[in-house]
Amino acid sequence: MVIELDFASDTPIYVQLRNQIVKGIGKGELKAGEKLPTVRQLASDAGVNTMTVNKTYQILKAEGFIKTDRRLGAFVAENINMDIEFREKLESELELLSAEASITGMDKEEFLKMCENIYSKMNPCTM
Repeated sequence: MVIELDFASDTPIYVQLRNQIVKGIGKGELKAGEKLPTVRQLASDAGVNTMTVNKTYQILKAEGFIKTDRRLGAFVAENINMDIEFREKLESELELLSAEASITGMDKEEFLKMCENIYSKMNPCTM
């Protein structure tokens, strides 16, 4: 998986890293149980501070997307489940995206088609 960061973006680097790893899992580019690069390796590859990668991994661990072992490193979680907290977060983000789409003139059918198209690009083996 190739990590591409936009250092000029208002989105913090650790959030960009988190989002790209989640997309990689969703698309099947990162498989359940797959070992992730060490904090140092990913920091070196991405050209960022190790603390940035460490923060990213801590967030991914808290969200249940990865598991960590002090001796073995970080791995994509085997079982990623939707809990009530995730469901509420997803609903809130979809509400915001829906509002933005509506405000900018996108109709419901176009928005749903876009959602369906993007969702169809995810690897069904990870769902």
